[in-house]
Amino acid sequence: MKWKEIISLVNNLAVIFTEKNLKLAVAESCTGGLIAASITEITGSSFWFERGFVTYSNLSKQEMLDVPESMIVKYGAVSKQVAVAMAEGALKHSEADVSLSVTGIAGPSGGSSDKPIGTAYFAWSSRGEHSLQDHQIFTGDRQDVRFKSCHFALKGLIKLVQEP
Repeated sequence: MKWKEIISLVNNLAVIFTEKNLKLAVAESCTGGLIAASITEITGSSFWFERGFVTYSNLSKQEMLDVPESMIVKYGAVSKQVAVAMAEGALKHSEADVSLSVTGIAGPSGGSSDKPIGTAYFAWSSRGEHSLQDHQIFTGDRQDVRFKSCHFALKGLIKLVQEP
């Protein structure tokens, strides 16, 4: 995954968000701010990018996004449930219309048989209560997983905002 491919998606998002007068918030864990960095790479992103949350630790997910500790204990920080709660929390704690979240295991350690290295869960939400969730298992090293997660998250965001 190349940076210029990610920036190409961001440029597409800039057009869509500007035309629809939408604001975005992102909640990132395994990508560590890479999605926010890709968005702010382009001029004019301040018109549509409202804020980003980098919630790498479980405690930060709880404190910044209101992800319940009981949810993290029951399902794990890398789960569909936590990804959805992160996206909802990003909307709750921002002025954004749309949010995306990602939580995963970038490696090289931390994987398990149920959730191998490269596992990432995604959620996309809008104030209109339209939401999407997905998960992937990416291959490659830590950087590959992070870049592929960023790319996938942005593609999902395009899908969400282009749906009626």
